[in-house]
Amino acid sequence: MTSKTAFLFDELCLWHSAGPHVLTLPVGGWVQPPSAAGHAESPETKRRLKSLMDVSGLTRQLQVRSAPPASEADLLRVHPIDYLQRFKALSDAGGGHLGEEAPVGPGSYEIAKLSAGLALAAVDAVLSGEAENAYALSRPPGHHCRADQAMGFCFLANIAIAIEAAKARHGLGKVAVIDWDVHHGNGTQSIFEERADVLTLSLHQDGCFPPGYGGEHERGRGAGLGCNINVPLLPGGGHDAYLYAMEQIVVPALERFEPELIIVACGYDANAVDPLARMLLHSDSFREMTQCLRNAAERLCHGRLVLVHEGGYSEAYVPFCGLATLEALSGIRTAVQDPMLEFVRQQQPKAEFTAFQRQLLDRQAAALAAAAR
Repeated sequence: MTSKTAFLFDELCLWHSAGPHVLTLPVGGWVQPPSAAGHAESPETKRRLKSLMDVSGLTRQLQVRSAPPASEADLLRVHPIDYLQRFKALSDAGGGHLGEEAPVGPGSYEIAKLSAGLALAAVDAVLSGEAENAYALSRPPGHHCRADQAMGFCFLANIAIAIEAAKARHGLGKVAVIDWDVHHGNGTQSIFEERADVLTLSLHQDGCFPPGYGGEHERGRGAGLGCNINVPLLPGGGHDAYLYAMEQIVVPALERFEPELIIVACGYDANAVDPLARMLLHSDSFREMTQCLRNAAERLCHGRLVLVHEGGYSEAYVPFCGLATLEALSGIRTAVQDPMLEFVRQQQPKAEFTAFQRQLLDRQAAALAAAAR
């Protein structure tokens, strides 16, 4: 029997090219050309995730579909026309750099519109009742992109575009965006920081990316004061830090906000072997966080939960973390066993470090609860 989980995917999203780089460094000077994938934001993490889903048998149990690209009208609800024109011109010219760590390749504009379209269609599927929940394997990602500035491999604000389209088409009210990508969700924050109808909550490694980002003191502005929450976690925090933050901060914030829909900026770069962070999560971390939000969505918003793929740069390990997430989302367990699970569990931080991180989270949870009263 087919699951009520929709999976949005299109091969063309994997054809976005970030150009000749080694990890994030442009080739040239002392930087040798790469021997394989090259840029950190390569298609291989996503392709291998989809392949693991296929061979495990999970794919055929989901509602698999593609979607049309987001329209110009959809993009203009979030991005100004001059920014879109600059992006398209650079893409049409064969590529270049649109912003900090934002290399564009030929055709990237059209592919980014398709990536946003997958996120938009995932939200549509849930709000229309076609699916109970949904996952969009969007690429390029979107959570660092501001309205008028590309950054960190992100060119269009996929989740923001999907939210604004849902408000226009479905009359959607309050939305909560939970960002567990290991890097601060600065783009989403900047777009909604003066809005009371969108809660943005980012769990991220403290001081990782982008440089100079705001920490827990940034709580929104104007009408949006209190509707932006940042949870900076200490490097090496591991499984306990994330699950404790979910329990003490994320779920209570959702219960106070009472959203009609929960969207997750679903990055996997907090995994233990990611080259761009140091947070020590394993596949069961993502499984348990997904289950936690699925339970919250069932209590608060009729199960309406959408996950939109963001970062994650370990080709070997992202597939296992992503599969665990989709298993929890769909309620379907495959026969796949994570071959690195015990190895990563052995690397979790010592009890004294965990206790210190919990104290910091308790302090923040208490301050948020007091501010809400």
